Amino acid sequence: MRARQQYADTTHSPGVGPADMPQDELVLKHADLVKRIAYHLVSRMPPNVEVDDLIQAGMIGLLDAARHYTASKGANFETYAGIRIRGAMLDEVRKSDWTPRSVHRTVREMSEVVRRIENETGHEARATDVAAALGVSIEDYYRSIADAASCRLFSFDQVGSSDDDGPASHARDDRPGPADDLEEEDFRKALAGAVEGLPEREKLVLSLYYDDELNLREIGAVLDVSESRVCQIHGQALVRLRARMEDWRQGR
Repeated sequence: MRARQQYADTTHSPGVGPADMPQDELVLKHADLVKRIAYHLVSRMPPNVEVDDLIQAGMIGLLDAARHYTASKGANFETYAGIRIRGAMLDEVRKSDWTPRSVHRTVREMSEVVRRIENETGHEARATDVAAALGVSIEDYYRSIADAASCRLFSFDQVGSSDDDGPASHARDDRPGPADDLEEEDFRKALAGAVEGLPEREKLVLSLYYDDELNLREIGAVLDVSESRVCQIHGQALVRLRARMEDWRQGR
């Protein structure tokens, strides 16, 4: 559950908060947070991603958080550091992105077709409709969907972005400010609305995967379908979300 992502700070002395600690003490105190986030992320990454690489990147994110944290912004240090740590890890993964350019291009094409069909018809774009519009077989379409779901195109921080300039990038900015906070809040509200409007099965798969943190095999057991079918539903949901978030982005 989402509660698993919250890390309470209960070990410091009364009257001494993170803003009062030296940077090196903050880093030492929260090193375990880096490991927890790394092991959580690596279980959702391709097998070529090493947890030690994530931990190393996460420590850089933690150092960055310790340098820039100010209690006056309202967020507690664990929340702020968690964003920085995760952002640094995702940066490291993106640097070694194994995904072929053709997959990125295909995802953009699928998302644009979904967007066009839904805008023209006012109804959810079906897989058969999208495949026909792309001029491919339904089997090839589902293979592309599986490629999309297995690559790193789709963290929820990126799904509304056409150029990797989503809210995750603001978490990495050395000088985050009120405009960044407002943009991220707008994004998350729009994303929540887009998720709520998904077909029920797609919405359920996303909930089980992102909220309950089940893997694809476990979700398949819940839904009584194969792991490959869950991958298809997951990819379809994310392509649809990307299409709908593009509408939001253009309408701002």
